[in-house]
Amino acid sequence: MNHRIARWAVYLLCFLLDVTVAVWLWNGNTSGWILLPVALALTITTIYHRLQNKHTLLRNYPVLGGLRYLLEQIRPEMRQYFFESDTDGRPFNRRQRAVVYQRAKDVKQTVAFGALDNMYDPGYEWAAHTSFPVKVTPESMRVTIGNEQCAQPYDASLLNISAMSYGALSKTAIQALNGGAKLGGFAHNTGEGGVSPYHLQHGGDLIWQIGTGYFGCRDDEGNFSPEVFAATAAHPEVKMIELKLSQGAKPGKGGVLPAAKNTPEIAAIRKVKPHVSVLSPAGHNAFSNAYEMMAFIQSLRKLSGGKPVGFKLCVGRESEFEAICTAMVNTGIYPDFITVDGAEGGTGAAPLEFTDSIGMPLYDALAIVVNLLKKYDLKKQVRVLASGKIITGFDIMKVLALGGDACYSARGMMLALGCIQALQCDSGSCPVGIATQDPSLYQGVEVTDKKVRVANFHRNTIYALAELMGACGFATAEKVDPAAVYRRINRTLVLSYKDIYTPGKGLQLYQDNSINN
Repeated sequence: MNHRIARWAVYLLCFLLDVTVAVWLWNGNTSGWILLPVALALTITTIYHRLQNKHTLLRNYPVLGGLRYLLEQIRPEMRQYFFESDTDGRPFNRRQRAVVYQRAKDVKQTVAFGALDNMYDPGYEWAAHTSFPVKVTPESMRVTIGNEQCAQPYDASLLNISAMSYGALSKTAIQALNGGAKLGGFAHNTGEGGVSPYHLQHGGDLIWQIGTGYFGCRDDEGNFSPEVFAATAAHPEVKMIELKLSQGAKPGKGGVLPAAKNTPEIAAIRKVKPHVSVLSPAGHNAFSNAYEMMAFIQSLRKLSGGKPVGFKLCVGRESEFEAICTAMVNTGIYPDFITVDGAEGGTGAAPLEFTDSIGMPLYDALAIVVNLLKKYDLKKQVRVLASGKIITGFDIMKVLALGGDACYSARGMMLALGCIQALQCDSGSCPVGIATQDPSLYQGVEVTDKKVRVANFHRNTIYALAELMGACGFATAEKVDPAAVYRRINRTLVLSYKDIYTPGKGLQLYQDNSINN
């Protein structure tokens, strides 16, 4: 059912019930007294939830939203339905989602009855603690991005907001994310949809992503425009530039902005025609090989006034990334950072085959990128960022163990905003007003409240990371040791990240049939 019809149908039924009760009471019908409490309860509930600003779903759907929350509390089966499915239907850790909500609301984050029940299942991971913990301050959880070729290095948090464009998200969602970044002192990636006024309104630090469509920096023919790019890159809020080669959720396929979401305002920001579906090409036309890409990165650095410039990719073929490393060495041009996007990353819409069967998972890809950068003596020049289902402090620590320097989170930030994973991202009917351009829905997102929740989630997660590192004896992010993170391979075999991801050693271990049996 259309969301507008559903909402107004409920309002109409409540109104008709109120009128019916009033008429019955006026005529002395005793049935009116029986229905009066129901009518008053529905009316008061509707008015209250329309006026409150804490729960977007209840604000947009005062009655139906309340019914959803009621069903969650009735039976474990209902709670499992709502809390244990990921956006693509695969298992998702209910405790992780609960942690996001608790951290965003800044409430109690402890759990009862010990650890999870899957400790002996293949794939379970944990970190080795020390009997002599150290003190790690959350304020130290930062990293400087910008090599010797960069004139304006950026002091980044270890956790930042992943790429989500205005157009895919609503203006109020963008404002809340950027406001949270400003409050918490971390960065907000614009996504490939360009820098909108809503990215700039609250003054949060921005990482401007340039995709294959060159949205926000293109000419009338859709080609990259140096002049338009330089004008936007000059904004003081733009701290870094990220050239997007591919996205983890759908590598090798460009993004899609449905016509229903392509409003005149969004079209003007992206410099495209409104009310038509906008497709990003699969690849760039400004360069066609690794050497040309290095030259393009150098030009972006110059046009931006020396701000850090890097690129984002989902790793496909190891040989191709090694060719990129060779191009860096031969040209002497070093990107300031590389973002590794795992295939497990999310998206509002992607073909099933791409989501399930294309691209390399994050930890395998991250190990390949870091190991090759070290092989060519490039790691000291290039910071490595990671994205792909990163939610908790332990997720971040695993990235650090593999040689990553910082992280992005999209899923965690979306949940902090109030996302309920309704699977309506590409329909324009997001019930909590996050992934929609419908004013009747996105106006339910109260920016003043939601930006605080985003900042809370970031602060509490960074605090958890600092506590984890301290418990394991790692005083700084650089000291996180892959030998201290373990994964269960089967019931009787456990390997450390060092065993699994050391070049040659891990491959040899996995070729041993005794490990796989």
